[in-house]
Amino acid sequence: MCTVSFVNANGKTIISSNRDEKVIRPTAIEPRNYFINNKNIIFPKDPQAGGTWFAVDEIGTTLVLLNGANEKHKVVLPYRKSRGLIVLDMISSFSPKDFWKGIDLEDIEPFTLVLFQNNELFQLRWNGFEKESTPLDTNKNHVWSSATLYPKEIRENRADWFYTFLDSNTEISETEMLYFHRYTEEANQENGLVINRNDELRTLSITQSVTEKNKVSILHYDLIANEEFETSFIVI
Repeated sequence: MCTVSFVNANGKTIISSNRDEKVIRPTAIEPRNYFINNKNIIFPKDPQAGGTWFAVDEIGTTLVLLNGANEKHKVVLPYRKSRGLIVLDMISSFSPKDFWKGIDLEDIEPFTLVLFQNNELFQLRWNGFEKESTPLDTNKNHVWSSATLYPKEIRENRADWFYTFLDSNTEISETEMLYFHRYTEEANQENGLVINRNDELRTLSITQSVTEKNKVSILHYDLIANEEFETSFIVI
């Protein structure tokens, strides 16, 4: 939930997410299909809070969570609800884009959402005081790093790695993007794409959705257990 990329290449929309978390947190449940508010939704589940950081609904809408907004915030406990549960509230609604307009986020910790809905892309942010909705160009590539873990200078460096990688690879696919998220700056365990900060905070998994025409594929790779889960479905 702390590094997210959006790539539109060769007729495919590829959204990839690295989840950085404290290792004491229980291991996430691999992506499964859940029926919420009369909608089929696929997501890896955080067993501690019951929410998720990456969810795809039955029509291919994809919603991805990053902790924090534009800058690192001061944690003010207690918070009313887990951000991962906010993701489920939104993705299980009729229209997440419209749901965002009316949702009450008072006493919710700041976060950023990447929403891909009906071939439109949005950056949605809550900084603890106000909501922000920014439409983004789906013909361009985008990358985000969590402000809670990566200072502005490091976030800019990581963006440079992303665009340099894309520029140096003429045929971008889901395989290349998985490689980028897995191996970029591999020796940099503090701020690389896969981190390990004193065996206390680590990148636990990589989750990816690939939308091509009416087919959606989902890949989830558990970096700790070295296990891979993959599924796909047709949007009717």
